[in-house]
Amino acid sequence: MPSHQAPTTLSGRFNAVRALTEALVAPLSDADATVQSMPDASPAKWHLAHTSWFFETFVLRDHMPGYRLFDDRFPFLFNSYYEAEGQRHARPRRGMVTRPTLAEAIAYRHAVTAAVDTAMPQLSDDVRALVELGCHHEQQHQELLLTDMLHLFAQNPIEPAIWPGAAPLASAAAAPLRWIEQPGGIVEVGHDGTGFAFDAEGPRHAALLAPHAIADRPITNGEWAAFIADGGYRDPRLWLADGWAWVQSEGIAAPLYWAQSDSGWTRFGLDGRHPVDAAAPVTHISLYEADAYASWAGARLPTEFEWEAAAKGQDPESGNQLDAAGPVSPRAADDWGCWFGNVWEWTGSAFRPYPGFRAAAGAVGEYNGKFMSGQFVLRGGSCATPRGHMRASYRNFFYPHQRWQFTGLRLARDL
Repeated sequence: MPSHQAPTTLSGRFNAVRALTEALVAPLSDADATVQSMPDASPAKWHLAHTSWFFETFVLRDHMPGYRLFDDRFPFLFNSYYEAEGQRHARPRRGMVTRPTLAEAIAYRHAVTAAVDTAMPQLSDDVRALVELGCHHEQQHQELLLTDMLHLFAQNPIEPAIWPGAAPLASAAAAPLRWIEQPGGIVEVGHDGTGFAFDAEGPRHAALLAPHAIADRPITNGEWAAFIADGGYRDPRLWLADGWAWVQSEGIAAPLYWAQSDSGWTRFGLDGRHPVDAAAPVTHISLYEADAYASWAGARLPTEFEWEAAAKGQDPESGNQLDAAGPVSPRAADDWGCWFGNVWEWTGSAFRPYPGFRAAAGAVGEYNGKFMSGQFVLRGGSCATPRGHMRASYRNFFYPHQRWQFTGLRLARDL
């Protein structure tokens, strides 16, 4: 459950989000914050500056007459993918931006935060909605920041812990997996219009579900180890063709960050390398791996609407989620039965627009719609998702080979 009381005003939420981002990077050196470990990841310094660029561009520049940019060069460096905002630095080369320094990126953040704070009382409702969007955008980047930091530190042969000295979290034994039977029928899916939602969560519409059963918890590390031991990564009959080609070309034999030692499997996390906790949810797996495991288990992945129908009415702030800077790791403990937190859960649904979807006008309309091709939906949030950011209608999405995020799976089967 939440360990803190979330601010109730927009100004309070804005400042809390901005402060948490900076707390997450507090352990990093300038070098830590500059290096880019792969094209899918971004340097911590870039996340710090990009989230500030978002507020500076869409709130201050566009709606505060007389506002002057902090640095005229920053829009080129820190625009992510907004074509309407013009040319930008190539994503795979973000790690080459050694200047501005980490200290200068933080100074940029402080200037933008102060300017938004000053402007807040005079903002119209429409512009306040952009501030709220920016807060949720920055919360997404907080999770990306953590997973990108993890990937970076995993490339270091000494495998340093980001939060050194953190004791491994004790876990209770995994509860036996139970099946929740659902009769099917017509259900309403998508955001109901109450509170904030991203554009991809609507419009709300009716969906037809066939009778099915869905597991009451995600698959554990111990269950995944049994899949490995049974030759799951060596049996092409279990895999989608693209997945089998990926396993062969990349030499995949276990989840990302796992390694085998004389005493068993270990995993590297933000708290360093520790023995794999058999009772904790498996994480850092691709859609291909999740689908192969489901085939091995005689089941399938749930559709996103099966997942949403089952999670509806559950507390989105329950479970193991991000509350503050510090050790971030999936765990079992008292989190069984929670639909939110610990690991993002792959679904078998493609990330495509809902009936009647229309992108917003202007550059912010590029937020989600342009990515609705070739990706799959994940639901539920993770241990790195800021608490208060989730809801049953939330749609995350990644390409099927990607697994540097905290991604796991929950099974479903037909009735």
